[in-house]
Amino acid sequence: MGKSLFPVVFLWISVLLSCVCSFCSGSEVHFVTCGSVVKLLNVKHNVRLHSHDVRYGSGSGQQSVTGVTAVEDSNSYWSVRGTNGAGCYRGTPVKCGQNIRLTHLNTGRNLHSHYFASPLSSNQEVSAFGEDGEGDHLDEWTVLCGGSVWERDESVRFQHTATEALLSVTGEQYGRPIHGQREVSAMTSSSQHSYWKAMEGIFMKPSETGLFSSLTHTEF
Repeated sequence: MGKSLFPVVFLWISVLLSCVCSFCSGSEVHFVTCGSVVKLLNVKHNVRLHSHDVRYGSGSGQQSVTGVTAVEDSNSYWSVRGTNGAGCYRGTPVKCGQNIRLTHLNTGRNLHSHYFASPLSSNQEVSAFGEDGEGDHLDEWTVLCGGSVWERDESVRFQHTATEALLSVTGEQYGRPIHGQREVSAMTSSSQHSYWKAMEGIFMKPSETGLFSSLTHTEF
């Protein structure tokens, strides 16, 4: 895949924030906002949602999505974005019931699902799809949470908007070339395997005075 500006821009922002974070003003952001770049932890299995430029050997053959135990892996960052039909303005809290896209930072592909069978459990396959953050309607997920907005300390579920299946971790582990990584799939029924929590990342907030007051950086 060719290089794109999409992940490069966000990586430069991350580096910049690491250098100047001590000068940022404003209080901690306690909810997840549009434009934030986050890692998502599966609460049951203690793995972070992950992707990389390794394709499935079966099913769709698209870029694989897995769960990893490593905290520091840069391939576990996802950007919270709007859908083709509805914008998601930077710094705006993500509402419960809102449809979003999650775009993998390093490859620019969107979290995606469809009616292919997942490799290990034969649930619904979850992949990463598209180019430079652009894909199709099967990249859309509905945030299911208990209040009015997605709170950072809350365990939430992501329901695939088109098929209504829930983003889940089965506990099944892959062999080579991604030995030890957990299978991520979409399940038709809710269970303890389907709950996720926002962890490390960069959390946008509404800005009144400029760039540095509109960002909160949580260290790795």
